[in-house]
Amino acid sequence: MAEAIELKAWARGRTGTGGAREVRREGRVPGIIYGGKDEPQNIALETKEISKQIQTGHFQSTIFMIDMDGTKIRVIPRDVQLDPVRDFPLHVDFMRLAKDAQVTVDVPVHFHNDAASPGLKRGGVLNVVRHDIPVRCPADSIPESFEIDLTGLEIGDSIHISSVKMPEGVVPTITDRDFTIATIVGQKAEESEEEAEGAETAEGAADEDEDKEDKDEEKKE
Repeated sequence: MAEAIELKAWARGRTGTGGAREVRREGRVPGIIYGGKDEPQNIALETKEISKQIQTGHFQSTIFMIDMDGTKIRVIPRDVQLDPVRDFPLHVDFMRLAKDAQVTVDVPVHFHNDAASPGLKRGGVLNVVRHDIPVRCPADSIPESFEIDLTGLEIGDSIHISSVKMPEGVVPTITDRDFTIATIVGQKAEESEEEAEGAETAEGAADEDEDKEDKDEEKKE
């Protein structure tokens, strides 16, 4: 388990569009901390530091310790709004984490040993259906990634969630099927596999709606 990353923050008095613009002119990102028994708290954070954390690729599955004038608040990002043109952060939502809190997060998948896959060596292609796996787990035990070994895989082989070893306390949020994470396809099969991927994408959209409901429930808590 990685240690919580500390972020410096300041209380933000003025809210609304005008207040947010004022914060951004100061080189900071407006945000909010919600959840738990305390009232929501409006904050501002350094834009450079938030941008740096977003660029890691696992910002929303990372635990942070917000430092506000010496008061430490353990949180996890729940939503990030980015400028559609310049791609810089406009607003960040954080959820407070109580002791033993459970969270729903998307954990990235990493693939290794391409050269040890006979299918890939013969010209096959790794068709990644899911780059992230949604899981439910203790906030203190969020996996940094799931590592998948491609050794021995042939064209036509598929990697399903059942073949991924989950740490103790970590469970997939999709439990009604053994969903596909990736397949090894031949060059001629790419078109049909893309269609299958499109079906999985639509399936994934439905799963995201389920995850959103879970997160909405967390927000109410």
